[in-house]
Amino acid sequence: MIDQIIHMSVYILMPPLLFGIMNKTKAYLAGRRGAPLLQPYYDLIRLFKKKMVISSTTTWVFYAGPIVTMLAVIVAGLLMPLGQSHAIISFTGDFILFAYLFALARFFTTIAAMDTGSAFEGMGVAREMTFSAIIEPGLFFAFLVFVKLSGSMSLTVMLQRNLYGSINQNNFAPLVMVIIGLSIILLAENSRIPVDDPNTHLELTMIHEAMVLDHSGPLLGLIEYAANVKFFILSSLLCTVIVPIFSSDGWLSWLGFLTGIILISFMVGIVESIMARLRMSRVTILLFSAFLLCGSAVIIFER
Repeated sequence: MIDQIIHMSVYILMPPLLFGIMNKTKAYLAGRRGAPLLQPYYDLIRLFKKKMVISSTTTWVFYAGPIVTMLAVIVAGLLMPLGQSHAIISFTGDFILFAYLFALARFFTTIAAMDTGSAFEGMGVAREMTFSAIIEPGLFFAFLVFVKLSGSMSLTVMLQRNLYGSINQNNFAPLVMVIIGLSIILLAENSRIPVDDPNTHLELTMIHEAMVLDHSGPLLGLIEYAANVKFFILSSLLCTVIVPIFSSDGWLSWLGFLTGIILISFMVGIVESIMARLRMSRVTILLFSAFLLCGSAVIIFER
Protein backbone atom coordinates (compact mmCIF):
# COMPACT_ATOMS: atom_id res chain seq x y z
CA MET A 1 0.00 0.00 0.00
CA ILE A 2 2.81 2.43 0.88
CA ASP A 3 4.52 1.64 -2.42
CA GLN A 4 1.33 2.40 -4.34
CA ILE A 5 0.88 5.70 -2.49
CA ILE A 6 4.43 6.70 -3.40
CA HIS A 7 3.76 5.56 -6.96
CA MET A 8 0.69 7.80 -7.33
CA SER A 9 2.33 10.74 -5.56
CA VAL A 10 5.35 10.66 -7.87
CA TYR A 11 3.13 10.17 -10.92
CA ILE A 12 0.86 13.12 -10.11
CA LEU A 13 3.30 15.62 -8.60
CA MET A 14 6.62 15.11 -10.42
CA PRO A 15 5.81 15.70 -14.15
CA PRO A 16 5.91 19.54 -14.05
CA LEU A 17 9.25 19.39 -12.21
CA LEU A 18 10.85 17.71 -15.22
CA PHE A 19 9.97 20.69 -17.40
CA GLY A 20 11.44 22.97 -14.75
CA ILE A 21 14.70 20.98 -14.88
CA MET A 22 14.81 21.23 -18.68
CA ASN A 23 14.20 24.98 -18.64
CA LYS A 24 16.77 25.53 -15.90
CA THR A 25 19.34 23.49 -17.83
CA LYS A 26 18.79 25.51 -21.00
CA ALA A 27 19.03 28.77 -19.08
CA TYR A 28 22.27 27.72 -17.37
CA LEU A 29 23.91 26.67 -20.65
CA ALA A 30 22.83 29.97 -22.22
CA GLY A 31 24.44 31.93 -19.38
CA ARG A 32 21.14 33.06 -17.89
CA ARG A 33 19.64 32.67 -14.44
CA GLY A 34 16.36 31.40 -15.83
CA ALA A 35 12.97 30.91 -14.25
CA PRO A 36 12.63 29.18 -10.87
CA LEU A 37 12.75 25.39 -10.88
CA LEU A 38 9.10 25.26 -9.77
CA GLN A 39 7.89 27.73 -12.42
CA PRO A 40 5.82 25.08 -14.30
CA TYR A 41 3.75 24.56 -11.14
CA TYR A 42 3.15 28.31 -10.84
CA ASP A 43 2.14 28.48 -14.51
CA LEU A 44 -0.40 25.68 -14.11
CA ILE A 45 -1.93 27.33 -11.04
CA ARG A 46 -2.12 30.64 -12.90
CA LEU A 47 -3.85 29.03 -15.90
CA PHE A 48 -6.45 27.27 -13.75
CA LYS A 49 -7.29 30.61 -12.08
CA LYS A 50 -7.81 32.45 -15.37
CA LYS A 51 -11.02 32.83 -17.28
CA MET A 52 -11.47 31.19 -20.69
CA VAL A 53 -11.91 33.05 -23.95
CA ILE A 54 -13.93 30.83 -26.29
CA SER A 55 -14.57 31.44 -29.99
CA SER A 56 -18.23 31.57 -31.01
CA THR A 57 -17.52 29.12 -33.85
CA THR A 58 -16.55 26.25 -31.55
CA THR A 59 -18.74 23.40 -30.29
CA TRP A 60 -18.59 20.87 -27.45
CA VAL A 61 -15.65 19.22 -29.25
CA PHE A 62 -13.44 22.18 -28.32
CA TYR A 63 -14.18 21.60 -24.61
CA ALA A 64 -13.93 17.82 -24.84
CA GLY A 65 -10.52 17.85 -26.52
CA PRO A 66 -8.36 18.91 -23.53
CA ILE A 67 -10.43 16.87 -21.04
CA VAL A 68 -10.27 13.61 -23.00
CA THR A 69 -6.61 14.22 -23.81
CA MET A 70 -5.72 14.57 -20.15
CA LEU A 71 -7.78 11.54 -19.10
CA ALA A 72 -6.28 9.36 -21.85
CA VAL A 73 -2.72 10.30 -20.91
CA ILE A 74 -3.39 9.73 -17.20
CA VAL A 75 -4.86 6.27 -17.83
CA ALA A 76 -1.86 5.45 -20.03
CA GLY A 77 0.36 6.38 -17.10
CA LEU A 78 -1.51 3.95 -14.86
CA LEU A 79 -0.34 1.16 -17.18
CA MET A 80 3.33 2.13 -16.76
CA PRO A 81 5.38 0.67 -13.87
CA LEU A 82 7.64 3.13 -12.08
CA GLY A 83 10.93 1.64 -10.96
CA GLN A 84 10.15 -1.55 -9.03
CA SER A 85 6.58 -0.42 -8.31
CA HIS A 86 4.04 -2.36 -10.36
CA ALA A 87 1.64 -0.53 -12.63
CA ILE A 88 -1.70 0.40 -11.10
CA ILE A 89 -3.43 -1.37 -14.01
CA SER A 90 -1.78 -4.41 -15.56
CA PHE A 91 -2.97 -7.17 -17.88
CA THR A 92 -1.74 -9.18 -20.83
CA GLY A 93 -1.49 -7.02 -23.94
CA ASP A 94 -1.77 -3.75 -22.03
CA PHE A 95 1.02 -2.24 -24.14
CA ILE A 96 -1.45 -2.09 -27.05
CA LEU A 97 -3.90 -0.06 -24.97
CA PHE A 98 -0.97 2.08 -23.79
CA ALA A 99 -0.04 3.04 -27.36
CA TYR A 100 -3.60 3.68 -28.47
CA LEU A 101 -4.42 5.84 -25.47
CA PHE A 102 -1.74 8.21 -26.76
CA ALA A 103 -3.38 7.97 -30.18
CA LEU A 104 -6.77 8.80 -28.62
CA ALA A 105 -5.26 11.83 -26.88
CA ARG A 106 -3.74 12.99 -30.16
CA PHE A 107 -7.05 12.49 -31.99
CA PHE A 108 -9.02 14.67 -29.57
CA THR A 109 -6.31 17.32 -29.55
CA THR A 110 -6.46 17.54 -33.34
CA ILE A 111 -10.26 17.60 -33.67
CA ALA A 112 -10.45 20.28 -30.97
CA ALA A 113 -7.98 22.32 -33.01
CA MET A 114 -9.96 21.82 -36.22
CA ASP A 115 -13.20 22.75 -34.42
CA THR A 116 -11.98 26.34 -34.29
CA GLY A 117 -12.15 26.60 -38.08
CA SER A 118 -8.66 28.10 -38.20
CA ALA A 119 -6.51 27.21 -41.21
CA PHE A 120 -3.48 27.92 -39.05
CA GLU A 121 -4.45 25.20 -36.57
CA GLY A 122 -5.37 22.89 -39.44
CA MET A 123 -1.80 23.22 -40.66
CA GLY A 124 -0.53 22.10 -37.27
CA VAL A 125 -2.98 19.17 -37.30
CA ALA A 126 -1.72 18.01 -40.71
CA ARG A 127 1.87 18.01 -39.51
CA GLU A 128 1.03 16.30 -36.24
CA MET A 129 -0.89 13.46 -37.90
CA THR A 130 1.77 12.97 -40.56
CA PHE A 131 4.54 12.60 -38.01
CA SER A 132 2.45 10.40 -35.70
CA ALA A 133 1.89 7.93 -38.56
CA ILE A 134 5.66 7.38 -38.55
CA ILE A 135 6.14 7.38 -34.78
CA GLU A 136 3.47 4.87 -33.74
CA PRO A 137 4.81 1.88 -35.74
CA GLY A 138 8.26 2.51 -34.28
CA LEU A 139 6.82 2.38 -30.75
CA PHE A 140 5.07 -0.91 -31.50
CA PHE A 141 8.26 -2.40 -32.91
CA ALA A 142 10.09 -1.41 -29.72
CA PHE A 143 7.44 -3.18 -27.65
CA LEU A 144 7.79 -6.29 -29.83
CA VAL A 145 11.49 -6.43 -28.96
CA PHE A 146 10.65 -6.17 -25.25
CA VAL A 147 8.07 -8.94 -25.63
CA LYS A 148 10.71 -11.21 -27.15
CA LEU A 149 13.30 -10.38 -24.48
CA SER A 150 10.96 -10.70 -21.50
CA GLY A 151 8.62 -13.42 -22.73
CA SER A 152 5.60 -11.39 -21.54
CA MET A 153 3.00 -9.11 -23.13
CA SER A 154 2.37 -7.11 -19.94
CA LEU A 155 4.17 -3.80 -19.50
CA THR A 156 4.87 -4.46 -15.83
CA VAL A 157 6.57 -7.81 -16.46
CA MET A 158 8.05 -6.61 -19.73
CA LEU A 159 9.88 -3.65 -18.18
CA GLN A 160 10.58 -4.87 -14.65
CA ARG A 161 12.08 -8.15 -15.75
CA ASN A 162 15.76 -7.44 -16.33
CA LEU A 163 16.06 -7.06 -20.10
CA TYR A 164 19.81 -7.53 -19.81
CA GLY A 165 19.59 -10.75 -17.82
CA SER A 166 19.89 -13.01 -20.85
CA ILE A 167 21.88 -10.63 -23.01
CA ASN A 168 24.14 -12.09 -25.67
CA GLN A 169 25.59 -11.14 -29.01
CA ASN A 170 22.24 -11.73 -30.70
CA ASN A 171 20.13 -9.32 -28.65
CA PHE A 172 22.57 -6.61 -27.55
CA ALA A 173 22.51 -4.74 -30.88
CA PRO A 174 18.68 -4.79 -31.18
CA LEU A 175 18.34 -3.39 -27.67
CA VAL A 176 20.74 -0.53 -28.41
CA MET A 177 18.84 0.24 -31.61
CA VAL A 178 15.56 0.32 -29.69
CA ILE A 179 17.03 2.68 -27.08
CA ILE A 180 18.10 5.11 -29.81
CA GLY A 181 14.70 4.82 -31.48
CA LEU A 182 12.85 5.45 -28.20
CA SER A 183 15.02 8.51 -27.55
CA ILE A 184 13.90 10.00 -30.86
CA ILE A 185 10.28 9.04 -30.14
CA LEU A 186 10.52 10.75 -26.74
CA LEU A 187 11.56 14.02 -28.40
CA ALA A 188 8.98 13.73 -31.18
CA GLU A 189 5.99 12.77 -29.02
CA ASN A 190 6.68 15.67 -26.67
CA SER A 191 7.33 18.24 -29.41
CA ARG A 192 10.88 18.93 -28.33
CA ILE A 193 13.87 20.14 -30.35
CA PRO A 194 15.00 19.05 -32.95
CA VAL A 195 11.50 17.89 -34.00
CA ASP A 196 9.56 20.90 -32.74
CA ASP A 197 10.27 23.99 -30.65
CA PRO A 198 7.76 24.39 -27.78
CA ASN A 199 8.66 28.08 -27.44
CA THR A 200 8.23 29.12 -31.06
CA HIS A 201 5.32 31.04 -32.53
CA LEU A 202 6.53 31.16 -36.13
CA GLU A 203 3.97 29.96 -38.64
CA LEU A 204 6.42 27.91 -40.71
CA THR A 205 7.78 25.92 -37.77
CA MET A 206 4.88 25.36 -35.37
CA ILE A 207 3.38 21.89 -34.89
CA HIS A 208 1.97 21.29 -31.42
CA GLU A 209 1.70 24.95 -30.45
CA ALA A 210 -0.32 25.68 -33.59
CA MET A 211 -3.05 23.31 -32.36
CA VAL A 212 -3.55 24.92 -28.95
CA LEU A 213 -3.37 28.63 -29.78
CA ASP A 214 -7.13 29.14 -29.25
CA HIS A 215 -7.18 27.42 -25.86
CA SER A 216 -6.91 29.49 -22.72
CA GLY A 217 -7.42 29.34 -18.97
CA PRO A 218 -8.23 25.93 -17.44
CA LEU A 219 -8.47 24.23 -20.84
CA LEU A 220 -4.92 25.28 -21.67
CA GLY A 221 -3.89 24.21 -18.17
CA LEU A 222 -5.24 20.70 -18.85
CA ILE A 223 -3.29 20.55 -22.11
CA GLU A 224 -0.07 21.68 -20.42
CA TYR A 225 -0.42 19.22 -17.56
CA ALA A 226 -1.18 16.38 -19.99
CA ALA A 227 2.01 17.29 -21.87
CA ASN A 228 3.96 17.15 -18.61
CA VAL A 229 2.54 13.73 -17.74
CA LYS A 230 3.21 12.41 -21.24
CA PHE A 231 6.86 13.40 -21.01
CA PHE A 232 7.10 11.75 -17.60
CA ILE A 233 5.58 8.50 -18.90
CA LEU A 234 7.85 8.20 -21.93
CA SER A 235 10.87 9.18 -19.84
CA SER A 236 9.95 6.40 -17.41
CA LEU A 237 9.84 3.93 -20.29
CA LEU A 238 13.23 5.02 -21.61
CA CYS A 239 14.78 5.17 -18.15
CA THR A 240 13.70 1.63 -17.28
CA VAL A 241 15.19 0.27 -20.50
CA ILE A 242 18.48 2.17 -20.29
CA VAL A 243 19.15 1.75 -16.58
CA PRO A 244 17.85 -1.62 -15.32
CA ILE A 245 19.05 -0.98 -11.76
CA PHE A 246 15.73 -1.32 -10.01
CA SER A 247 16.12 -4.95 -8.98
CA SER A 248 15.98 -4.12 -5.27
CA ASP A 249 12.84 -3.11 -3.43
CA GLY A 250 12.26 -0.10 -1.22
CA TRP A 251 13.85 3.31 -1.21
CA LEU A 252 16.87 2.30 -3.29
CA SER A 253 14.59 1.39 -6.17
CA TRP A 254 12.80 4.75 -6.01
CA LEU A 255 16.06 6.66 -5.66
CA GLY A 256 17.49 5.01 -8.76
CA PHE A 257 14.34 5.59 -10.75
CA LEU A 258 13.97 9.26 -9.82
CA THR A 259 17.65 9.89 -10.51
CA GLY A 260 17.30 8.34 -13.96
CA ILE A 261 14.22 10.44 -14.78
CA ILE A 262 15.97 13.64 -13.71
CA LEU A 263 19.04 12.77 -15.80
CA ILE A 264 16.86 12.24 -18.88
CA SER A 265 15.28 15.69 -18.35
CA PHE A 266 18.75 17.16 -17.96
CA MET A 267 19.92 15.49 -21.20
CA VAL A 268 16.87 16.76 -23.12
CA GLY A 269 17.73 20.25 -21.88
CA ILE A 270 21.28 19.84 -23.19
CA VAL A 271 20.01 18.61 -26.58
CA GLU A 272 17.74 21.64 -26.88
CA SER A 273 20.64 23.93 -26.01
CA ILE A 274 23.12 22.60 -28.56
CA MET A 275 20.76 21.84 -31.45
CA ALA A 276 18.40 23.86 -33.60
CA ARG A 277 15.04 22.77 -34.88
CA LEU A 278 15.31 20.74 -38.08
CA ARG A 279 13.55 21.64 -41.30
CA MET A 280 10.31 19.74 -41.91
CA SER A 281 11.86 17.51 -44.56
CA ARG A 282 14.66 16.51 -42.20
CA VAL A 283 12.25 15.93 -39.33
CA THR A 284 10.61 13.25 -41.48
CA ILE A 285 14.00 11.63 -42.07
CA LEU A 286 14.72 11.66 -38.33
CA LEU A 287 11.40 10.02 -37.51
CA PHE A 288 11.86 7.41 -40.23
CA SER A 289 15.24 6.60 -38.70
CA ALA A 290 13.52 5.80 -35.38
CA PHE A 291 10.98 3.64 -37.23
CA LEU A 292 13.70 1.79 -39.14
CA LEU A 293 15.88 1.30 -36.06
CA CYS A 294 13.06 -0.29 -34.06
CA GLY A 295 11.80 -2.29 -37.03
CA SER A 296 15.29 -3.55 -37.86
CA ALA A 297 15.75 -4.52 -34.21
CA VAL A 298 12.75 -6.85 -34.48
CA ILE A 299 14.15 -8.45 -37.65
CA ILE A 300 17.65 -8.88 -36.21
CA PHE A 301 16.26 -10.37 -33.00
CA GLU A 302 14.16 -12.87 -34.97
CA ARG A 303 17.27 -14.06 -36.77
